[in-house]
Amino acid sequence: MSHTVGVRQAQKQQSRRALLDAGLHLLEHQNLSGLGVREVTRAAGMSPAGFYRHFRDLAELGVVLVEESLASLHGLIRGALAEQGEAAELIDRTVELIAGHVREHRAYVRFLARERHGGVQPVRAAIAAELARFADEVAEALGAQSESAGWSAADVRMLAELYVDHMVATAVAFLDADGPATEERIAGTARTQLRLISVGRRHWRDV
Repeated sequence: MSHTVGVRQAQKQQSRRALLDAGLHLLEHQNLSGLGVREVTRAAGMSPAGFYRHFRDLAELGVVLVEESLASLHGLIRGALAEQGEAAELIDRTVELIAGHVREHRAYVRFLARERHGGVQPVRAAIAAELARFADEVAEALGAQSESAGWSAADVRMLAELYVDHMVATAVAFLDADGPATEERIAGTARTQLRLISVGRRHWRDV
């Protein structure tokens, strides 16, 4: 009996995964608001009725994709925060991490780029909530650094949001790179912007 239950559970997870993968693939070329359940189930090799055994609607599927997308982005942010070294080295490494992340998770990054300001409110809200949570984590890490001595909590949070927004914007920019030259230009711009943020951080309390 337990074996049968285990098989059924595995089949259910497999079907759910097929729907998520099909949705993510289709969303590389369109917005969630323009996607239909029949399109997703056709791509997943399932009947439309099968969709509703896993998700209430496409918005719920989209929220799950947000969780998966930002789980990978969370790993990127954690990696950047854990880096040690001189400021210039950290900046170079951070940009390399972002470029590598886009290469490995292109479909997820494109999904976030499309839906962050898209027409499906629950998905927009999920993205905003997760990015805010990341900013909280970055703010906690920045607040523990000596460079933040004397900063107000609000200013540290502002800096954290700036870093998170910059990482997301840089990841989206890498999506459109059509070759090594374009990728290097994007990387160069990102490095310069991070240096500007770093310089501003050092002199913020002098303003």
